[in-house]
Amino acid sequence: MAIGIITGSGTYALEGFTDAQSLSVPTPYGDAAVTRGQYAGVEAIHISRHGEGHVRLSNHVTHQANIWALRELGASAVVGCTACGAVDSTLELGSLVVFDDLHFPVNRLPDGTLCTFFTEAGAGERGHWILHGGPFSPGVRSALLSAAERAGHAVRDGGAYGHVDGPRFNTPVEIAHLAGCGIVAVSQTGGPEVVLCGELELPFGLIGFVTDYANEVKPGETTPVPEFIALMGRSSAVFADVLTRALPVLASNPPTPAGTVYRFEQA
Repeated sequence: MAIGIITGSGTYALEGFTDAQSLSVPTPYGDAAVTRGQYAGVEAIHISRHGEGHVRLSNHVTHQANIWALRELGASAVVGCTACGAVDSTLELGSLVVFDDLHFPVNRLPDGTLCTFFTEAGAGERGHWILHGGPFSPGVRSALLSAAERAGHAVRDGGAYGHVDGPRFNTPVEIAHLAGCGIVAVSQTGGPEVVLCGELELPFGLIGFVTDYANEVKPGETTPVPEFIALMGRSSAVFADVLTRALPVLASNPPTPAGTVYRFEQA
């Protein structure tokens, strides 16, 4: 039983990952670059969504291949880590958010196609992901919250994650619109990961590290670039603090996925 870990900007490898084996996993959606090994005493599968050197911008991330590969390699749960911009001005820079809701109305992959594995009419696995109580696994959320608190990091329990298309950042009016929808923080990669894990019935949780305030969240103020870079640099160690405490819990107490996938061939 393995736990999948997806990391983003600033975290291209996990320090302390042992017995590491780099794999190129073939999937129906292309090959996925994966590292498999042991992390915090738990079998783990790591994907750096942007790749070493940030070779893939958000519009180049191969979400379908990544999530399919995690399922094929036996992941029983997945944790997504994301550096994010605060839309709620009460969030402190350098703090964490364990999200409990999702704003991803376009539901599209970076290439513009619909974000789904259900692409073939009549396919036996086709279905609807029906959400009860939100798109994130309660068990994964609980493990992440407890781990953050035990590590001594400031963490917000809940809040809506806003997926925004990249690679550009958002205008003030776009951020104001998202704030009006109740979004607490945004980034450019989490939406497809939530949806695709949901369709494969993989328990998924998303934790964000706040690196900056989004455009005009604090009127007339911008997060200085040196501070942004310093916070991005800190994010890897903070995520590691949480992951090393959360993974043993997830391995010993397997979580359930969010919602229900209603598959027509099984109805």
